[in-house]
Amino acid sequence: MIFLALDTSTEACSVALSYHGQLLTLDEVCPQQHSKRILPMVQQVLADAGVSLSQLNGIVFGRGPGSFTGVRIGVSVAQGLAFGVDVPVYGVSTLAAMAQAAAKLKDSKQVIAAIDARMAEVYLAAYALDEQGLMQAISGEVAAKPAALPAAITDLAFNANVLAVGTGWQTYATELQAALPATIAADILYPSAQFMLPFANSAWQNGHFVAAEQAEPVYVRDEVTWQKLPGR
Repeated sequence: MIFLALDTSTEACSVALSYHGQLLTLDEVCPQQHSKRILPMVQQVLADAGVSLSQLNGIVFGRGPGSFTGVRIGVSVAQGLAFGVDVPVYGVSTLAAMAQAAAKLKDSKQVIAAIDARMAEVYLAAYALDEQGLMQAISGEVAAKPAALPAAITDLAFNANVLAVGTGWQTYATELQAALPATIAADILYPSAQFMLPFANSAWQNGHFVAAEQAEPVYVRDEVTWQKLPGR
């Protein structure tokens, strides 16, 4: 199977290609440059592999949560590429992708992933490794203030080796650790497309890929509250 994965939901821009048992990846931290960088990165990965878009079996995209604009860019690019060569798509949670990175790079079994959501909130979810080596959510994805996380998450039973990943743990370390004691992995800050690909293999086998027009973002926080500036 040949899968292309891409993600633009955070400050990072990420592309990965799995083909004939090999993996190619590109990751760049390029805030507000995603719309300029994502297609050249896709082209570079395909060219390096000697693979054309028409050879893809499917396209995987980071469905969110993350930056509203970034998530929309990722979904739109995935849809456009998929329409062009008539292949199906599959969306993977950005939080799950970071949890999967922890499983692969740190041999972690339980992970709490948190992305800085701005407005003094984080996007957060908890994960546990299943028998197939995939991180599965054991909580819902939430947008919440670090000091006021839902009981559905804080009441979960975590082992002593739970790992914390994502930018949320850098920005709100004290508040989050007070609610959810965990060891922070400072080197896993953003979702990487390469860690979305293991979910793609499982989704393909189970028939979960969909037509491009059915690709949907997941924002978690549906409304943005704008603060009125003094004197306006």
